[in-house]
Parts: sequence; structure tokens; C-alpha cells
Amino acid sequence: MSQVNSKKLDIVIKRAYENAMPEDGYRVLVDRIWPRGRSKVMLKLDQWARDLAPSADLRKWFGHDPKRWEDFQQRYRSELDTEEKREQMRSLLSETDGRIITLIYGAKDQEHNQAIVLRDVLLHLHEG
Repeated sequence: MSQVNSKKLDIVIKRAYENAMPEDGYRVLVDRIWPRGRSKVMLKLDQWARDLAPSADLRKWFGHDPKRWEDFQQRYRSELDTEEKREQMRSLLSETDGRIITLIYGAKDQEHNQAIVLRDVLLHLHEG
């Protein structure tokens, strides 16, 4: 069992427009586009995982339409299901050094966004 899998992984999700807090742990922006009106200082990121965000085509197709949520999840999981993306996710997990991971996203919709899907994929990858 690898070092990454040795303990429970705690991943939380937070909008980019909420204030950064010390308890956020390792903060990762998971949008392909920088959140409008937010500075690097405001976001206090440890990483911008732009390459783990949904493709531009998928993001535009989805448009945060709740009716497309189920299809979006499947399509986004398919995008993440490559060896390159899995390696990027494993790297992200190892860089956090056991800290809480906070996935930061810019969308207004708190129930239908890529951070939810990515969290589930990361947890699954961690559990092996």
C-alpha cells in the first residue's frame, strides 16, 4: 500500500468566492478558467489543476444545466479516465502530504459542478 493510501482522505469543496481559511488545508483550483474578480492573493492556492478541469467543449456543452448533470458526470469521468489524468491526480494527492484538500471552483451552482465529480474520482483513486 502506498503512502497516499495509508489514511483517510478528507476532500472538501468550496466556491472561489468564499474566503480562504487556514483549515482549508491544500487549496486547489479545479477550473480551466480563472474565477472572475478573484486575485491570487484572495484565492491562496497551493495549486491550479487546470488540466484536471473539464475540457472547454464539455464545459460549454454542460452550461451548468441540471438536466445535463447525469450526462456531464459520465462524460467528465471519461475525460479523467486516462493514464495521464490518473497520474496528475496521483501527483496532486501525494503533494498534499496528508492535509485536507479543498477543491476550489467558480460556478454559482453548488450542487452541479465539476468539483463534486473530481472529489469522487480522487477518493476512488485514493482507495485503490
